[in-house]
Amino acid sequence: MSAFVFPSLRITDPAAFGRVAVLLGGSSSEREVSLDSGRNVIEALRARGVDATAVDGIPALAQALAERRFDRVFNILHGHNGGGEDGIVQGLMEAFAVPYTGSDVLGSALSMDKIRTKQVWLAHGLPTPRFVSIGTGADVHAAARELGLPVVVKPANEGSSVGISRVTEESGLDEAVTLAVRYDGQLLMEQMVVGDELTVAILGDVALPSIRIVPKGQWYDYNAKYIAEDTQYLCPGLEGEDEIEIRRIALAAFRAAGCSGWGRVDVMRDRSSGRFYLLEVNTAPGMTSHSLVPKAARQAGIDFEELVWRVLEQTVEVRSA
Repeated sequence: MSAFVFPSLRITDPAAFGRVAVLLGGSSSEREVSLDSGRNVIEALRARGVDATAVDGIPALAQALAERRFDRVFNILHGHNGGGEDGIVQGLMEAFAVPYTGSDVLGSALSMDKIRTKQVWLAHGLPTPRFVSIGTGADVHAAARELGLPVVVKPANEGSSVGISRVTEESGLDEAVTLAVRYDGQLLMEQMVVGDELTVAILGDVALPSIRIVPKGQWYDYNAKYIAEDTQYLCPGLEGEDEIEIRRIALAAFRAAGCSGWGRVDVMRDRSSGRFYLLEVNTAPGMTSHSLVPKAARQAGIDFEELVWRVLEQTVEVRSA
């Protein structure tokens, strides 16, 4: 897995894609990031002659599909509850038999649920931090004592570091829960892995070079991801056997979760043991100026326009009914 051998582009004529809807925006907590990603995708597609049009949100897409206005969809809608990563919009597109980028209904829905994704990984023997799910009325202090501080408290169905708290003392647990319960779904509490934060982009059947993320502050939070200009991204993030291993487990985790097409797998490496721990899969990763998939692709010799083309090109394949 150390070399990157990409097949030649199967589609060379932009007209072969027909009319492409770039699904962006929506009503999830990640709307602004999606709008930014979508603008970049549209610009890249149009630069290569593709007939690409922005469609904001699922209701607008439903109407457009009913009117047969598009031949395929580039889904860059992030999150759930009006986002495009929870399987709902995938079901809509399959109902209209319109090809779309990224994972199908199962892969999208499963990956949006961090708790069930971790359960699948454990069943496959893949490493992930110890965790407990926090239901309504649960004793979060007892859960933290079971896992052992420090812990991370997060909504099980959000992305982009939304609603996440890192808790090092028991006195901070209640505040962390108050933040996380603003979002729908169960809460997840997991052991905090202290060490290097890494991510591995997946393009087709290839795991791209890992990226080690070094924020200026202590944590890689929403500000460090999308706003700050001083976050460092080291690519490849590791060397030798470590780099081979992280790419191996990332691709295995992606496949185990039923994902396909393209995406990104977030991983922690424990500083004391050197072990890798899987955190989550992103099935419609960001494509902003700060985003990580374009950085990894560039390291593998694929510029942004080619990356977007390769993602869209996958929709030309015959999808199962």
